[in-house]
Amino acid sequence: MAHMIWKGAISFGLVHVPVQLYPATKSEKVGFNLLDKRSIDPIGYRQINKRTGKEVTRENIVRGYEYEKDKYVVLTDEEIRAANPESTQTIDIIAFVEAPEIPFLYLDTPYYLTPDRKGEKVYALLRDAMKATGKIGVANVVMHNKQHLAALIPVGPMLALNTLRWAAEVRPFDEFKLPDESAKKSGVTARELDMAKKLIGDMSDKWDPADYKDTFRDDILALVDRKVQAGMTEEVMDIETPREARPSADILDLSDLLKRSLGRGGGKGKPAARAAARDEADTEEAAPAKPRAAAKKTTRRSTGTTARKSTTTAARKRRAA
Repeated sequence: MAHMIWKGAISFGLVHVPVQLYPATKSEKVGFNLLDKRSIDPIGYRQINKRTGKEVTRENIVRGYEYEKDKYVVLTDEEIRAANPESTQTIDIIAFVEAPEIPFLYLDTPYYLTPDRKGEKVYALLRDAMKATGKIGVANVVMHNKQHLAALIPVGPMLALNTLRWAAEVRPFDEFKLPDESAKKSGVTARELDMAKKLIGDMSDKWDPADYKDTFRDDILALVDRKVQAGMTEEVMDIETPREARPSADILDLSDLLKRSLGRGGGKGKPAARAAARDEADTEEAAPAKPRAAAKKTTRRSTGTTARKSTTTAARKRRAA
């Protein structure tokens, strides 16, 4: 589900159409991560000085506008924010023009507009009127602190807003070396032109975007799936401290695992290890009985001391008599 990114109104004349703005497209591009081939760790973004190759800390990074080759005017974030137009909540229609008058070169990013705050009727009125006249609206809108030129276009049941590139952003034709627009001057014969027209007619069809697929993306995903199924995958690992192979990883017999665990002490250490294990086991078994054993021992000592005292007392009485 698309997330709303802007809320405002379309304004033409005294009419305001409350709308919500949604992205009309989503990315389906194949993305690749840069990895360290030794450990499959992701490669992060480093900010480096292009002349020295040394890394630059964030506090030493500023923004600069290059007004001449290698000459800059440094601007602070506060200065840039002050120069930006303040965000508005209005799509101001400047004029209505014929749709074919706007070349494809000027189309930038498309968005969907939906009615907001019970504006369904006036939304439908503007949409249907534009459809009936075959016009699209040219408008100004500010989004994300940036001013955009945009085209308001009725598309089926919706109104769409397509941001446009400014005239200065589209390169003029005279920058390029091109053949003359006259067929004769460009060397094209009438027969060649007729054949080309016929070929275009034979290949003509109705536009259906579902007929066209991103075959590169499909092929890459199919290749990835085949490699996953074949177990041809890599995991992130520490290249400085390689993982120690676990000898018990392929042991399915519990007895074998216990024998290997007991045998880890080596040849001469086995009896000592076993004796230590027995002592430890005896200690664990005897631990709960310690209080009772101590009590018995104390009782014996107390009884012996009482007997000795009685014998001494009797001997003294006999000597006195």
